[in-house]
Amino acid sequence: MIAVDSLSIELGGAPVVERVNLLVGSGEWVAVIGPNGAGKSTLLRAVAGLAPYEGSLRLEGEEVARLTRRELARRVAFVPQAPLLPPAMHVHEYVLLGRTPHIGTFGYESAGDLDTARRALERLDLLAFAGRPLGTLSGGEAQRAVLARALAQEARLLLLDEPTTALDLGRQQQVLELVAGLREHGDLTVVCAMHDLTLAAQYAERLVLLSGGQLVADGKPGEIATEPLIAEHYGADVRVIEHAGTVAVVPVRRR
Repeated sequence: MIAVDSLSIELGGAPVVERVNLLVGSGEWVAVIGPNGAGKSTLLRAVAGLAPYEGSLRLEGEEVARLTRRELARRVAFVPQAPLLPPAMHVHEYVLLGRTPHIGTFGYESAGDLDTARRALERLDLLAFAGRPLGTLSGGEAQRAVLARALAQEARLLLLDEPTTALDLGRQQQVLELVAGLREHGDLTVVCAMHDLTLAAQYAERLVLLSGGQLVADGKPGEIATEPLIAEHYGADVRVIEHAGTVAVVPVRRR
């Protein structure tokens, strides 16, 4: 699905991502982890066609920089950390925007488009909010609306930048279980940037660790979410607890 070769990205003249090589297979769930400023969000933005880069970045064999915005939007659904939410726009109108790549330049939404948007609202438990302006939603409700728009897009690659930010524990689990369910019932590839290492390890099949803009580790959660790697790259004291085939990362108080 994604082939990254010697990818480098500069922002404001400063290197943010340096010579990254990465392969993501179709149907995988890969979590990109790393400390603040490691380049996680920038990497996802490049895959979404939103950041210029040097090197090669191919999506299903085609260079991202050569694809049109419409072609990319049909293949990639991107949920950013801080999406633009017009406060007066109603939730159902916002979610319906996810169908834009599938509608002709001068076309109108079909009954199928409306049904797809409604199903996305239903999956995110947002039907009761469909007629409300975005500006009246809480942070967690707004985040679910953004994810519903991405689901309505029906792309085969879903990019999530900190998808559980501003969500309470129950909603975090709901969103991640929803993504897991979508993968089980369709050909969906997921790449997400996450700060919560325990959630990343529980849901993703692979963890990719970025530090200082470079890829420093790539493997199964139990191989990457280790006390030595976390101490080295996060500067944190933690205990990694194995349970039910996965791991939990617990901070240890410094005395």
